[in-house]
Amino acid sequence: MTRRIGSVVFWAFLTFSSILLFPVAVLLWALTVLFDKRLFLLHKFTCFWAALYTWANPVWPVTIVGRDKIRRDETYVMVSNHLSLVDIFVVFRLFTHFKWVSKVENFRLPFIGWNMRLNRYIELRRGKRSSVMQMFRACERTLEEGSSIMMFPEGTRSVNGKLRPFKPGAFELAIRCQRPLLVMTIEGSDNALPKRGFVLQGIHPIRMSVLGEIPVDELGTDEGALSDRVRNQMAEHLGQSTRT
Repeated sequence: MTRRIGSVVFWAFLTFSSILLFPVAVLLWALTVLFDKRLFLLHKFTCFWAALYTWANPVWPVTIVGRDKIRRDETYVMVSNHLSLVDIFVVFRLFTHFKWVSKVENFRLPFIGWNMRLNRYIELRRGKRSSVMQMFRACERTLEEGSSIMMFPEGTRSVNGKLRPFKPGAFELAIRCQRPLLVMTIEGSDNALPKRGFVLQGIHPIRMSVLGEIPVDELGTDEGALSDRVRNQMAEHLGQSTRT
């Protein structure tokens, strides 16, 4: 019962804070869009907005290690494993500049999804080839403009905490655009908020590790081999088997 009450309070806080913060985002966008072409300031505000939900939640203590491995003046293709909705809040805690690639359904969410559109995050309609091609073109333009891209190569959240097979998109993009890959892992978020449910599960520490970058001269030309390299790196760090 305590968990259910706490969950209701948390989701109510998320809802009402989003209603209050979205107009601020709109105002910030209107004041900066003409000179801030990458929407850097709006993204920073969005990082703050998202970080609120871990800062204000005592059952989700977040630790980030390896933050110093991120070069703030670099444009990356950023990848991480994906365990829970909480991962999104955790990635924003990096306060580094990037554009999300996210399923189109998320852009339809009131306030939060509308803010994603303001930020020019990149939508993807799963299973539709034309949408995948459109997503690639948007990602290429975004990287050319100097904004990093953030993707979950598993494509969806893991049910059991184990790494799912990787989709090739992020790795093809890095090779095609000759941008370094920034590899990260997240642990503990699946216990904090499982994939199928909205009830907070008590105190569960969450850890994000920035493992480092794979420089352009090590990307090679085979996205499959690069995908396997990154998946093996994540699996080794997480103490998991490298088999799918």
